[in-house]
Amino acid sequence: MIRLSVNVNKIATLRNSRGGNNPDLIQVSKDCERFGAQGITVHPRPDERHIRYADVYALKETVTTEFNIEGNCEEKKFVNMVLEVKPEQVTLVPDGLNQLTSNHGWDTITHKRYLQDMVKCFHDEGIRVSLFVDPLVDMVEAAAETGTDRVELYTEAYASHYHQGIELACAPYIQAAEMAQKVGLGLNAGHDLDLHNLKYFAQNVPGLQEVSIGHALISDALYYGLENTIQMYLQRLAL
Repeated sequence: MIRLSVNVNKIATLRNSRGGNNPDLIQVSKDCERFGAQGITVHPRPDERHIRYADVYALKETVTTEFNIEGNCEEKKFVNMVLEVKPEQVTLVPDGLNQLTSNHGWDTITHKRYLQDMVKCFHDEGIRVSLFVDPLVDMVEAAAETGTDRVELYTEAYASHYHQGIELACAPYIQAAEMAQKVGLGLNAGHDLDLHNLKYFAQNVPGLQEVSIGHALISDALYYGLENTIQMYLQRLAL
């Protein structure tokens, strides 16, 4: 089965909107695991508008599945935190400082040397590395030259074009996934995947190992409840 990692950023956003600790991020993360999620993802940003750096350290003590930390390795504070926490996986994302959400992947050709250095930095501490990339064959192929373990395909374009033509929307991802297999990279995916578009993606993208889903899953939980929602997402991933 393809693994489901729940991104709990939106839980932190809700908590921060009123101060205090309601909802309790740590408890929600524990519940996600208890309800079947195979991983917890966080994406701390410099302004700590949702996940705080303190949350990352606290989660390290409680997450029993796979802990995945996303972020921009150009931020020294982020790198130091990851090296201290030592999650199972770090996903490197080229976010801008004031960016609302991730909106593009790495140019693995232009930044190959830099990414090689960063991948080695994390590998030296036994941390698996995934690079956030657009669904472009050239970017996936070049990613292999950085030494990364996996790539995470940025799926916003798939989600945006899903209702205009499923096969056409998915085609670049199939090609990128085939290249990942060819060059020996593991494959993750994330961004705007939801209950409507996830099943087709999971069934048709070869070698997919893990999806990271936050905004849609937490939004669905408002209607269906967290436990039921996680089960619904897991059903979409059951091939």
